[in-house]
Amino acid sequence: MGRLLILAGFVLIGAGLLVMLAERAGIHLGSLPGDIKLRNRYGSFYFPVVTCLLISAALSVVAWLINRR
Repeated sequence: MGRLLILAGFVLIGAGLLVMLAERAGIHLGSLPGDIKLRNRYGSFYFPVVTCLLISAALSVVAWLINRR
């Protein structure tokens, strides 16, 4: 269990670095066209539809590549 947690930590650090590099390149995940943003005087609602689709597609490709072996 400990090794799994350490591996998960490294994966999260890598994902964080990728997001930081993407922002420097001008790709802002979470603010892509198609993401739903609603604001009024009582509060706000945000759902990153396109961001979720892109992440899902990327994870599907990674899972396909891993299971292909």
